[in-house]
Amino acid sequence: MILSLGPQHPATHGTLRLVVRLDGERVIAADPIIGYMHRGYEKLTEYRTYPQITTLINRIDWLSSFANEVPFIHAAERLMGIEAPPRSEWIRTILTELSRISTFLLFLGEMGLQVGAITPAFYGFRDREYVLNLIEAVTGGRFHPNFNRIGGIKDDLPWGWIADCRTTMRKVFESCDTFDNLVLQNPIFEQRTRSIGIIPPELGAAYGVSGSNLRASGVDWDLRRDGKPYLAYRELDWKVWTHPDGDSFARYWVRLQETRESARMVLQLLDGLPSGPLMAKVPRIIKVPEGEVWVNTENPLGEMGYYVVSKGATGPFRVKIRSASFSNVSILPWLLKGVYVPDIVTILAGLYFILGDIDR
Repeated sequence: MILSLGPQHPATHGTLRLVVRLDGERVIAADPIIGYMHRGYEKLTEYRTYPQITTLINRIDWLSSFANEVPFIHAAERLMGIEAPPRSEWIRTILTELSRISTFLLFLGEMGLQVGAITPAFYGFRDREYVLNLIEAVTGGRFHPNFNRIGGIKDDLPWGWIADCRTTMRKVFESCDTFDNLVLQNPIFEQRTRSIGIIPPELGAAYGVSGSNLRASGVDWDLRRDGKPYLAYRELDWKVWTHPDGDSFARYWVRLQETRESARMVLQLLDGLPSGPLMAKVPRIIKVPEGEVWVNTENPLGEMGYYVVSKGATGPFRVKIRSASFSNVSILPWLLKGVYVPDIVTILAGLYFILGDIDR
């Protein structure tokens, strides 16, 4: 029997069609079909100026949009030989980690929904609002901030924001405890996720799987620590979380620990936030010198990178985007082979990908 799932399904953020061939209830082959969104971001960047491009790229992964802006802005800054002031880099780090927290809180709630528990989803959406309110207070946008500038950031933190952020981080810790008790220690959740969708570490790396999905397979690799230094991560005391099992349960467990870790990082950043300017000196009309550069960062869904080629104009000659979701989904044909139909949805939800991050 051939079963077509999608292209619309509650377990996918966007439109993904999955064609599976079944023997009884067991999957013998799976073929993910992408490309329904027709977004064309890479081509559109060739017809925009550098400052205009941030309005495009923060829509790639719409759940963690601020984090999408950072690697592209860093690529332009490196080509121009500009270094953003420390205060702006620290604020960028805060907002990047807030994007990670808001993304993961939604995952922590929705994953419960995929195994039949609707209450965690309510908590996830509610708790994410606390973090989105913080991002909106700084940038003016909840999903598409367009807050980064080449050489710095648009504005400083508003008055009273730091105190509000500390209060919200305490709520994040409480939220993580709630998900720990409500979902992670639930016997039904364990039965539906333990030993389901196991990704061996070597195979995951071979497919280009990255981020929390790879760390849940025991691979101790995080670009915030292991990549080329960027933002303020080298100034912080934090831990990279891994889990040896590589199954759907492990992927949930790792994201729960990483949410707590991001909240700890934000509190450290608030304590050590340096004073000073927010913008470096940049020309009024930005022309990027001829050259090419590759910048990759650890985004909430995994490794995201931009390869930018400049011919010295006001816009790039070519931009190639490496997003995490495309590689994370590429392992699906291997991962779904041999599983039962009800496990397909939990595996899809556990991988946690955004289709906008795939259809570029």
